Order: sequence, then C-alpha cells, then structure tokens
Amino acid sequence: MEQLEAKLKKLEKRNYRSYTAIKGKYDFTDFTLYIDNVQSDPYAPPSRLRAKRAWSLTHLQWLQETSLDYQRAARDFLARHFSQLLEKDATLSIALSGQTVLDHTSVVFDDEGIELRYNMNLPADGREILAKRAINILTFHMPKYVRRTLLARELPIEELKEHCKVIVDQVALRRQLAEHNLVAFVANGSILPRIAGNNDRPMKEAIAFQSPASLEIELSTPNKGLIKGMGIPKGITLIVGGGFHGKSTLLNALERSIYDHIPGDGREYIVTEESTTKIQAEDGRCVHSLNLSNYINHLPMGKDTTCFSTQDASGSTSQAAWLQESLEAQAKTLLIDEDTSATNFMIRDERMQALVSNGAEPITPLVDRIGQLRDELGVSTILVMGGSGDYLDVADTVIQMHDYQAVDVTKQAKDVVLSHPTTRKKEGSEHLLPTMTRQLNRSSLQAILQEGKFRIQTKNKNSLRFGRE
Repeated sequence: MEQLEAKLKKLEKRNYRSYTAIKGKYDFTDFTLYIDNVQSDPYAPPSRLRAKRAWSLTHLQWLQETSLDYQRAARDFLARHFSQLLEKDATLSIALSGQTVLDHTSVVFDDEGIELRYNMNLPADGREILAKRAINILTFHMPKYVRRTLLARELPIEELKEHCKVIVDQVALRRQLAEHNLVAFVANGSILPRIAGNNDRPMKEAIAFQSPASLEIELSTPNKGLIKGMGIPKGITLIVGGGFHGKSTLLNALERSIYDHIPGDGREYIVTEESTTKIQAEDGRCVHSLNLSNYINHLPMGKDTTCFSTQDASGSTSQAAWLQESLEAQAKTLLIDEDTSATNFMIRDERMQALVSNGAEPITPLVDRIGQLRDELGVSTILVMGGSGDYLDVADTVIQMHDYQAVDVTKQAKDVVLSHPTTRKKEGSEHLLPTMTRQLNRSSLQAILQEGKFRIQTKNKNSLRFGRE
C-alpha cells in the first residue's frame, strides 16, 4: 500500500496519462490489489482493478464445499453486496447482471481465495491528476469496501445463505420440468408485471399470480419444500385474452426465466426449459446461408431458399431465419408474440388464399408448420395470439389472461373450433424438409479476434456486436 501511495504522490497535477505509472501489483497485508488496466483519459472507459484475499483470511472456506450452483449464487451475492457499499462512491463500480443470477466474473473463486473485479474512474480536474483524492480512495475507502465484502464477520451471512438457497431451488425446479412433461412452471404468488419496459424490477402492488386448478402442479425443492404453481405442458400453448390483461407480461416472464432470479424479484420460482428461445421479426437483418425452404420457397426469379442469404431481410424472412437458426441451435421451446411478429409469416386466412393463389405466395405461414414442429421435431411453442383464431385448431393448451390471472380455456377453445370450423386450406408440404444443425465454432471466433480483424462492441447492457454487417 505504501508503494502505491508513494507513486501517486509524485503524480499530483501531472497529465492524466501519467496515471499509467500505477499499473501493477500491491500488497495490502490482508489482500492483494492488482491494477490491470489504467485509463488514458478521464473520459475513457474506467480503469480495471482486482482485489484478492486468501480463503483463510475470509473465513468463508465453507463455500468451497458447496455445489457449483450454490457457489454461483454466492459470487453473485458478494458482487451485489460490494455494489451496495459503493453506492455513495461514484468513482468505483462493479458489473452486475440485473435481476438475474448469471455465472459472471465480477467475483471469482479459485483454489487460493476470492477475487473481486471492479472498475475505478481515476479522479482528475480536467486532464490533471488529483493524486490526493486518488490516494484517499485507493488506500482508505477501497480497502474498507473490500474487507467488508471478503470477510465473513462483516457480511450478513444469513442473507447470503438465503440468496444461495433460492437459486439452488430454481435449478431444482428447472430440472424437474422434463420428467413432468413441462416446458415451464409459474409458482403461485409470483409477481409478473415489471415497473416499466426499461426497469426490470417488480411492480409494486401488482396482483400475485395464481394457477388455474386444471394446470396446477406441485414440484419439490431442497430448501423451500413443495411449491405449487402452473405447469405449462409440452406442445403448442396459446396465450389469449384482451389487450392489457397480461398476455405479453406472462410471455416476458417465461422468456427471462431460462435464468435464475434474485430473491424478491417476484419471478424467483418461475422456471423455463433452458433451451427456450424467443423469436420475432427483425427487419433489415442479414441472413447467411440458411435453409428457409420449409417457410419460404419458389421466390421470383427462381432464387434458391435452401441456402438463402441477404443483407436486408424483410419482416417475414427475418422471422423465418430466426426460427430456423433456433432450431439448428437445438432449441426445444419457442416463444412468439404476435405484437413483434410479421403478420404474413404467422397467418394467411381463407379470403387471402382465395385472392392470391398458393402458387403465387412464397411464404408458408407458421400456422401450417407449428404442428409439424411439435410432431416431427419435438419442438414446443408458446404463442401470444389475440388476433387470429386459426391457431386454435392446432393448440394443445389455451390459457386466457384476465386481469393478470391465468384461466385454462382449452375446453372452450376446442368447442369454438367445433362450432366455428375453419374454411382455410392447409399450405406447405406434408412433412418438414430436413435441415442441418448449427454450433458456434468458438475456436475460429477466437482466432479472428486475435488477428484483430474485428472487435466486440458493447454499446449498452442489452447487446453485443461482433464485427460488421
């Protein structure tokens, strides 16, 4: 620590780039500080630091004997605890994963100890170094935050254990889905609505979820015991209902529940089969060498769709591509919301069939393929649909959302199908044409990165950009 302080004292009022002199390793007696990367400008991304403490000095060695999921949850808890300590210090920050618990690297467990990885905006006045302030942060405040995070007696241990138990229970619930022939489970008492589209925290005073009796199932967990809730079976499930009654809210909760959620989120006992993928239209995206012939064929000018490429896909083509890519990546459950779908990819009613002949329409609508996806590939679909009754013919389960509560209307839907039979003709081939599987070649991606051919960009918390389109 004295070495770092001495270096900083020499930098007072010097040009900001001089901060690079503090890069290195420093002994703080009970932990080691690593300054790995130093920002070259006060407006550049913050400097990257690590603090590592030996297991014997943390008194948290018992975590080494727990399961991998328990350790993942413990690392997440420590990162969140450290972040809370930093709330009044704008210079320090640590990366978190929102309301979900992911296997990130903000906190690392290894054989030697626990490592915190965080960022620091080194203080400056314009582009002049404020060394005294940096010394105050790095040698007084920061060590205090590290010790309060990496020492058992400074931690709320019962909160840590509860955090981990909730995550372990979610993993246990997800593992039971297949044996109960389910693709998702929504526990009674769950809170589905969020504060806003850009705020993933639970809405206050929201109506707690309650399963319809016909779909209620009881699953077991190692910590909380038996939990009752709605089981969504494999097959084709329609979520119907009036506008603003919670259809998309339920689908969004299912979409996010391939991940585990923190205690108090409201979705901590909602789980979805882990290969689940949400697909939608994405106008203007590129498509590379995809076999779209099950959904799009006999294009004008004889363009081949068995190995289709474009730099500017339409809504229907982009959604077909997203679907095909998901199947090739071994997705076994698809989530679709009509609000974000291309209408001509989803449906083609009898009047349009009468006006535009099948031979003049290249698109085979999903309504004519969704049953084949289920029967031939074992792919389930959960579909929000409020504007077309054609999907009632192929649905196995129909859930109506009313005032954010689920009602099983499967029998009523089948009665509607019988009393209002469709007159539209089924389109497409009798069976799906075979397609290839898809797997990311990580070694080739790493080679391209090392060659410097393109960079990975993170413009926000919702996307990564690889190279250029």
